[in-house]
Amino acid sequence: MGRHQLTDLGPQRDEELLLELPVERPSVDHVLHLATLLQQEGPLRVSDAAERLGVSPSTAHRLLAMLVYRGFAEQRPDRRYQAGDVLRPAAASRAPVALLRQVALPHLHDLVDRVRESVNLVVLAGTEARFIASVECDQVLRVGSREGRTLPAHLTSGGKAVLAALPPEEVAALYGGSDDVGLPRLRREPALVRKRGFAINDQRTETGLTALATAIRDASGAPVAAAAIAMPTARFHRDHVSGWVAALNRAVSRVEGELRSAA
Repeated sequence: MGRHQLTDLGPQRDEELLLELPVERPSVDHVLHLATLLQQEGPLRVSDAAERLGVSPSTAHRLLAMLVYRGFAEQRPDRRYQAGDVLRPAAASRAPVALLRQVALPHLHDLVDRVRESVNLVVLAGTEARFIASVECDQVLRVGSREGRTLPAHLTSGGKAVLAALPPEEVAALYGGSDDVGLPRLRREPALVRKRGFAINDQRTETGLTALATAIRDASGAPVAAAAIAMPTARFHRDHVSGWVAALNRAVSRVEGELRSAA
């Protein structure tokens, strides 16, 4: 990206840009990625979008204009772009997603190097666990990236870790209108997570996948995310859990320290 001069382009000639600029092969992937960023991380400048996608500002502006044209984005008075009506039905996360990614990613890479398994960063969005970052390990048999996916929070290790760290009344309020998850389970599983000190998903969301997670807390002590080690179930062994959890806790402590400094 160093070769690009990142400048924000104005809203003029959006439709002309759509017609004049050549279509690149990865354009569909870029558009989908950009729509996901707007939905999960909030407003972006053209320069932000260009940097995240690894494209020129003119290409980023063309992609944003396409999203605006189709209702997936809209431009704010400050010239940043935000999610449009098409993307808004999804539950919003109260977590500072952009800051979490910036702070956590270096430590997630270090954790992957240490445990040689893939690692995910997860936030709570309503009753869903949203994967906002993934770092894959280099083993041939590995868990692939889950970035951008959402799964039921009460089934994932990261979702369980965050739910266990929330006040019980807040968890009950989240699931008050849900017939899929009973209150006894909502009381039993978080209690078990708090007793163990970590959450586990043993093939609850995907056959052959096991994951361990602990919550990440902000400067006030509130849980804002979770870090999870995900591995093929064939490599999971209970004798290794204490080592994995210790490595996970070290990474989480470093992330929490940086969140406190940022606050």
